[in-house]
Amino acid sequence: MRRTPLELAAVATAAVPGLAPTATAFSPDDDADFDSALLLDAEGKRWRVRSPRHPEASTRLETEFMVLRAFAPAIRAELPFHVPTIAGTVRQGALTTFVYAHLQGSTLSIEELSAGSPALAKEIGAALAAIHDLPLTLVTNADLPSYSANEFRQRKLNELDQAATTGKIPATLLRRWEHALEDVALWRFNTSVVHGDLHEDNLMVLDDSVTALTGWTDLRIGDPADDFAWLVASNEASFVEAVLTHYTQARRETPDAHLLRRAALLAEFALAQYLVKAMAAGHQSMTAEAESMLQTLADDIEEQARREEEAAQAAEVEAAGIISAEDAEAAFQQPPVSVEAIPDAEPSVSVATIPNAAPPATSSPDAKAEPHAAAGAVDAEGNHHADGSESDAALAPDDTSTAAINVVNVTPLHTAERS
Repeated sequence: MRRTPLELAAVATAAVPGLAPTATAFSPDDDADFDSALLLDAEGKRWRVRSPRHPEASTRLETEFMVLRAFAPAIRAELPFHVPTIAGTVRQGALTTFVYAHLQGSTLSIEELSAGSPALAKEIGAALAAIHDLPLTLVTNADLPSYSANEFRQRKLNELDQAATTGKIPATLLRRWEHALEDVALWRFNTSVVHGDLHEDNLMVLDDSVTALTGWTDLRIGDPADDFAWLVASNEASFVEAVLTHYTQARRETPDAHLLRRAALLAEFALAQYLVKAMAAGHQSMTAEAESMLQTLADDIEEQARREEEAAQAAEVEAAGIISAEDAEAAFQQPPVSVEAIPDAEPSVSVATIPNAAPPATSSPDAKAEPHAAAGAVDAEGNHHADGSESDAALAPDDTSTAAINVVNVTPLHTAERS
């Protein structure tokens, strides 16, 4: 049963002695796992309450508690943003509710972020670089998960096998993801500290500045592309490129060349993970929604593959100097034309012999005229022919075929669909 912001305010007063909320409001969060609210006290300070909805979510909050304790003052001072501070906790049965101290800024939608100023893209890139440049000991000392590049790839292969057993993943996507995961060159990267659950609801923004990052429940050593998946899912290429440019400039080491390709794969694969999670929880509506998004993605991939192959075939024809690009593209979209010989416009002409003029009268009245040769006869010198011949010719139409595939738009997961 979902708790209202007013109920969460009552829980918060038990977690933080002396807290007297004067106003409450809903706070965006992973709705399948947490109930969250923002509180305002009499002094104008704001507080955030996160209450888990099941034991696994409670464990994630307890993990975040360990992570935030690992952020020593010296580490916090080097970061270009603030991290949360836990003001108090209260345990209710198997679940623990956490109250966080005030953080400046507010969350924006991915559309609002991508439409923001170049300064905001620079801030996001710098924030990502700061996370990935954190010392690895921050994770290892807290006994949090750590994966090498190959271990991370194998983990995704195992998750793909699990998703395939549902029987609800389109074959187009299974083949696409399997080929990408088997491309060893794609998975050669240097591991780093990653946030692990980064998306727009965990990004606090004020004007054109990133003021704080929240949601530190999945901190680990792994693939830095994990923290770019939500950006790629925005389908705003110029925004993503701007963030990547500033990220590259701010990093202590040069990112690998395949970072965004892996991020795109992870953004797509998140839909399969959402399906598996929905089926495990028995949520029929979430399962149906996941199936619909996966089918839409598969259809988009197949459509883009068809268009790209047609464009490639048209380019080949144009390069051969046969026809223009426009005519070539039209040729691949229209059926071939059969050409037949056009029959003669007029009937064939028959040539008849013209009779000679009557001979002059002879002195003998019994003399008779002799008939001349028949029409069409050829004389000894070949001066006359009456017959002829011709043949028809048909043109055979050219035959072409098409085929290809590439990256497509990915439907971003909303808040309720994550984790």
